[in-house]
Amino acid sequence: MLNLPNLLSFSRILLVPLLVVVLLTEPRFNNQEWVGLGVFLLASLTDFLDGFIARRRRQITKLGKLLDPAADKILTAAAYISLVELKVAPSWIVTVLISREFAVSALRAFAASEQVVIAASGSAKIKTTVQIISIALLIIYNQLGEFSHLAPWSLWLAMITSVYSGAEYFLRYGKQLLAVPVTEG
Repeated sequence: MLNLPNLLSFSRILLVPLLVVVLLTEPRFNNQEWVGLGVFLLASLTDFLDGFIARRRRQITKLGKLLDPAADKILTAAAYISLVELKVAPSWIVTVLISREFAVSALRAFAASEQVVIAASGSAKIKTTVQIISIALLIIYNQLGEFSHLAPWSLWLAMITSVYSGAEYFLRYGKQLLAVPVTEG
């Protein structure tokens, strides 16, 4: 159960409090944004590595199937909420992003209860990549100088890809799951 991929997912969860502390510590300290960026990128790297290693070593487990997406959602939600607190991300956009994660998780949970597996879609993988870029740019927003306009643009792109990806899941699987007969237990 506690193979390397699962340990990497678990380490991502453990990096979340450190990320939040680094981002929100007052008074601010030298290179705070860069340290926060480093912690976030390290946590994001574990997301890539856990899946890569699990597939490569054939160490895909039930725990990993639950832990990996949970770790992803915890990391991105905590990062975006911290960025709202830092006033570099509008709360309404972050609410849309986090709501999409809850909605798709609920859809997946319902599908699993009906023995339907919903694999990550291509648009979901793009969404994750765009969110990582968005969070990274927002963390160092004050250091971007003439390129600071890229951070809010990336956040808008993250929201658009998130909404698209979420809609794609519901359009693809919603009709299939609504057709499942209800059985009384």
